[in-house]
Amino acid sequence: MSSVSLKGIYKKYAGGVVAVSDFNLEIEDKEFIILVGPSGCGKSTTLRMIAGLEEITQGELSIDGRLVNDVPPKERDIAMVFQNYALYPHMTVFENMSFGLRIRKMPKDEIRRRVDEAAKVLEISHLLDRKPAALSGGQRQRVALGRAIVRNPKVFLLDEPLSNLDAKLRTSMRSELIKLHQKLATTFIYVTHDQTEAMTMGTRIVVMKDGYVQQVAAPQELYENPANLFVATFIGTPTMNTAEGTLTREGSKTYLSFGGAKVLLPEDKGNKENVLTYDGKKVIFGIRPNFIYADEESLAANPERLVDVQVELTELLGAETNLYFSVGDIQFISVVPTGSVHCKMGDTIKLSFDTDKIHLFDPEDEKTITN
Repeated sequence: MSSVSLKGIYKKYAGGVVAVSDFNLEIEDKEFIILVGPSGCGKSTTLRMIAGLEEITQGELSIDGRLVNDVPPKERDIAMVFQNYALYPHMTVFENMSFGLRIRKMPKDEIRRRVDEAAKVLEISHLLDRKPAALSGGQRQRVALGRAIVRNPKVFLLDEPLSNLDAKLRTSMRSELIKLHQKLATTFIYVTHDQTEAMTMGTRIVVMKDGYVQQVAAPQELYENPANLFVATFIGTPTMNTAEGTLTREGSKTYLSFGGAKVLLPEDKGNKENVLTYDGKKVIFGIRPNFIYADEESLAANPERLVDVQVELTELLGAETNLYFSVGDIQFISVVPTGSVHCKMGDTIKLSFDTDKIHLFDPEDEKTITN
């Protein structure tokens, strides 16, 4: 078992700076947990507290039910992989990977077995006699992972391990890490500022901002049901379109008006008790670019979802096209199949807003009012 429990965790520095506030999370055995958020949100500090590299100011941290607040890092049975790999330049790959085991005075036969086994999993057996200077960035990253694997830790901690790699290698290494997690069948806690990494790798994602947890959920749940405006705009590429609008009731129907346009909300959304309290009031609404349609079937399906828009720019991306447009003075982006719309800058066309997928947020606290 390799469960991790964080209860009411705080990190406060001298001078009153609070890096992490009231962090609560139960991580189950074999989960792949992602901590994601912008720079300075407290995700790496949280990881370092789990590792024992940062002292916990307040709260309880347990690994497998054992309170470890005051337990030294080397006794927590965790392994950490850093952003900069932290390899010893004068040592071979084998010596780097076996260093921690040699410090523990493990028998040579067992060291060789563990290193060979890890090298085989990572496909770096042919590199064991090389030194880090002779390796590519991806190979160095594998060595750093191998050094962690040979220890058979209860928990792997990874702090932005792919950020120094180029885009193509980063994509391939994401797949390798997912496979590695499945092979090792242990708990991974992974820090990144890249929401694409978070969405493709994690079983659950912890979204952080300003030291606070904003939402904890599976990737699809975060995408479809964000708890607040920050999560909604942080998750998803291109980012969610957001703007101010007004809700109005007309008989039994609820409409959203913005930029001179008006669309009908679906009954299950427009008649929610919470939504009804905003009748005649301003809200912030959001809709993802792939839920604004240009195809003929969508345009013909529901006239009360159609909006007249002015085309600002088209951006061809192969099978898809980014369509930039405005509704009044509000700017939007739509991702449509290439060839589904024929227009040029300045044209006025109709697009269909999928109101089933529209999110509504309170303009004051920015929390969702539709989930």
